[in-house]
Amino acid sequence: MSRNAFWTAVAVTVSLSVLAACTQTPKQPVTPAPPAEPAPAPAPPKPPEAQEPISALELPRASGPLVSQLPGWQQADLLPALQAFNKSCRSLQKRQDVSGLTRPGDWSEACASASTTPQTSADARRFFETRFATLRVGDGTGLNTGYYEPELAGSRTWSVEYSVPLYKRPPELVDVDLGAFRVSLRGQRIAGRVQGKSLVPYYDRGQIEDGALKNRGLELAWVKDPYEAFFLHIQGSGRIKLPDGSVMRVGYDGQNGHAYVGLGRRLLDMGLLPPGQATMQGIIAWARANPDKARDVMRENRSFIFFRELTGDGPLGAMGVALTPETSVASDPRFIPLGAPLWLQSAYPNPQNRQQQLPIAKMMVAQDTGGAIKGANRLDLFWGAGERAALIAGGLSWRGITTLLLPKQAVERLLSTPPAASPTS
Repeated sequence: MSRNAFWTAVAVTVSLSVLAACTQTPKQPVTPAPPAEPAPAPAPPKPPEAQEPISALELPRASGPLVSQLPGWQQADLLPALQAFNKSCRSLQKRQDVSGLTRPGDWSEACASASTTPQTSADARRFFETRFATLRVGDGTGLNTGYYEPELAGSRTWSVEYSVPLYKRPPELVDVDLGAFRVSLRGQRIAGRVQGKSLVPYYDRGQIEDGALKNRGLELAWVKDPYEAFFLHIQGSGRIKLPDGSVMRVGYDGQNGHAYVGLGRRLLDMGLLPPGQATMQGIIAWARANPDKARDVMRENRSFIFFRELTGDGPLGAMGVALTPETSVASDPRFIPLGAPLWLQSAYPNPQNRQQQLPIAKMMVAQDTGGAIKGANRLDLFWGAGERAALIAGGLSWRGITTLLLPKQAVERLLSTPPAASPTS
C-alpha cells in the first residue's frame, strides 16, 4: 500500500514552462526475542520545522555489529524476511535508490541467492549472514509507529446508510518528480492539476468533501463511518465488507499533493485529548462524541487519498508487492533503500495490556512509504488485518534502533566515502 504511502507535497503553483526550462495474511502472533539491551525510552518525533538532510549520503555512517551478532539474532525466525526480500528483488534491481546507499548491481548476487535458498529458518539465517553487512545511518535511532489493513462496512452503491464516498484517482491529477528537474530536489514530489499553462494545487480535503468531485462518476465505493474512512486514508488500503458478506479490497492510487497533518498531534496541541489518548481508538471515540469540532480539525489535514480496487494478494506496498504482516515496514526512501532488509530493536503495545510494552528484535524489510514517514530511521510497521493488528498499530509509538543490512560491497564503498555535501543544483 503506498500508504499508508502517500507523498508529502508542497502547496505551490508551479509553471509548467518553468519546470521544463530547469536544468535539471492467517498469521501467528510474533513472539519476539528480547533485545540484548533495552530499547530507548519513547520520545516525540522531530518538530515539523526540523530540516532533514536530503539523503542518507549526507549523514554520518558507521558499521554495526556482524550480522550474526545482532541482539536477538539467534532466536529470531528469519524465514518471513527472506520471503519478503525475495518478493522485492525484481523491483529492487531496477529501481533507482534515491538514498544513494546502493546501486542496482549491488543486489544481483543477494537476489540470485534468495531465489534458490531453501525455505527454512536455518537457511534464511545463513543467507543473511553470508550476503550482507550492517550499516547504521546517523545514530540509528528513530520513531517507530504502526499501520494495518482496516475493515469498514460499505457498499458499491450509495444509500442513506452508506454515504461516505471513497474516490478513484481523478484523471487530471498530475504527479511531478521534482528531482527530475533539480538535483537539490531529489526525492521530493508534488501533485496538482493543470489550469491553463500552469500546474496548480489540487483540491484539498475540505473542497473535496464539499463536492469538488461530486457527480463525476469517481466514487469507487461508499462506506458507513466518516471517521473510519478518515483512518482508511491514513492507512492507505483496507477491506470493505459489503452488504452481501463479500469483501472488496481497496488500495492507494494517488494523493492530492497537500501535506499530511497528524490528527492526534493536533488534538493534543489543542488540549482536546489528554496525553496517552491520541491513539486511533481514542481519536475515533473523541470524534464521535464531538462531530462538529471533529469535522473542522480533520480538515486541517488537507491531504486526501484516492483508491483503486485490488484483486489477488494484498495490500500492496510502494514496490508493487504484497506486504507481509509483522515483517514489512514503511520508511523514507531517502534514508533506507526500498527493498532493503533491516534489523529493528523496538517495542510495541501489548494488545491485552496497553500499559505494557513487548520487545521487538526482528528482521524487517522496507517495502512501503508514507506521507508522514519522513526522516532517517523513521519506520511504520505493518501489522496485517484484524482487531489485534488495529490495537497494536493504533497505539505504537516508540523510539527504536535500526540497523540496515546491505550487500557487503555497498557497505565497503560507503564506509570508505565521507558524507556528501548537500547538493545545490
